[in-house]
Order: sequence, then C-alpha cells, then structure tokens
Amino acid sequence: MLTVSGLTKQFGGFTALNGVSFEVREGEILGLIGPNGSGKTTAFNCISGALPRTAGSIRFRGEEIAGLTPDAICHRGIARTFQIPRPFRKLSILENVAVAAHFGGAQRNAEAEARRRARETLELVGLPADPAASPALLGAGGLKKLELARALATGPKLLLADESLGGLDHAEMSGAVELLRRIRGELGITIVWVEHIMATLMRVVDRVVVLDHGETIAEGRPLEVAEDPRVVEAYLGEKIVLA
Repeated sequence: MLTVSGLTKQFGGFTALNGVSFEVREGEILGLIGPNGSGKTTAFNCISGALPRTAGSIRFRGEEIAGLTPDAICHRGIARTFQIPRPFRKLSILENVAVAAHFGGAQRNAEAEARRRARETLELVGLPADPAASPALLGAGGLKKLELARALATGPKLLLADESLGGLDHAEMSGAVELLRRIRGELGITIVWVEHIMATLMRVVDRVVVLDHGETIAEGRPLEVAEDPRVVEAYLGEKIVLA
C-alpha cells in the first residue's frame, strides 16, 4: 500500500532522516518505533505532506505522493493524528469532526452528510455527538479520541497514528488499543502506529520498523525485533517478554 524508499530529510546541516526505507502492507498494523529524536514524527510529516522531503520516494498505491500538498494527500486516503491534540476550541466536538468530514474526503461532503458522518465517527470512538458539547469538557483521553475521530472522518485507507496512548491511564490505554483493532477490523483501515509504550504496542502490531538517529536499524515481527541486540541497545534497554 505504501512504499517509502530512501527517504531523507535535512534541516540545514542536521539530517533527521537518512535514506529510510520501509513498506506498509494493506490491512496490517505496522509499528514504527525508536528513541526520541530518531525521526518517527518527521517520517509521518513527510508522508502526510506537512514537510517536504529532501530526497527519496513516497508511493501510495503505486502513485508518487512526495511533493503533494497535505490536503491532496489526505484526499488520496492518508490521514494522521498528532501527538498534541489541537482541536478548534470555539467549535463543538461534533463540529470539529464535521469539518474533517466536509473537507477531508476525496469528494467534499454537504453539511448534512458531514454531520451524519461525524456522529457515526464519534459513536465509534465513544465521544458525545451532542451539538453543544465542547472540547473543553474533554480530558487527555477524550482529546486523543477527538484527534482520532477527526482523522477517521476523512475516510482514510491508511491511518498514521502518532502516540495515541501518550498521557492515558491503564484503562484508557486498553480502550485505545481495542479501538485501533476495531478500526483495522471493522473499517478495513491500514495503520502505521508510532508509540513509546512498547509492551502494549508489541502485542498489537503485525510488524515493526525501528529507527535510530534517522536510519532504519531493524524490521520484522515483534518477537524478532524485541530480541534484536541492536534494538535492545539503541532503544529497549532490555528484552521485552511477549506472551
């Protein structure tokens, strides 16, 4: 579904990504992991069009998308969440998601259809669809759900989920993991998931790609990657026992 080849991103004299390559297969949940500063979010920014790449190729369903604007990439079926949710504070929860449904799809939905889609998406993630409900009512877990709902409302084929568990308690983490599984299982959306909570991520993903200092150092099934000495040294610190 997605092929990233030789992706390089430089900021002046600093190289954030250096020839990163990996593939995402349709229908899978791929984990993208690595220490802080390894280039994970930069990769998401390049794939989604938020940042121009310095070099390399990004192909989505056979089409080169590197160089396209973020809205054009979204319209082709790639949506992303951000580590820090920033909803439209003056809009209701429903309106936040309706805006995404209206502008984010391949075809612009009418207002009534956008609101219907927003209500369905909010029901999926477990947020109120009350037209008067404000984002100010939401805690950390609710804001993560709203961020996810806004991405899903665009009707993506591929979801780039950036630290969906950050700041959540144990119960909220379990709910978020189950939600990601439902998104893949019920909606048929392929997921690339960046996350630092390794014990949880490794039990959910089908494959893992590991970045360190802007380069790919390992790729494979969770058990293989968790036992890779390079990954243990660069990131994990100790082997993760997967049940």
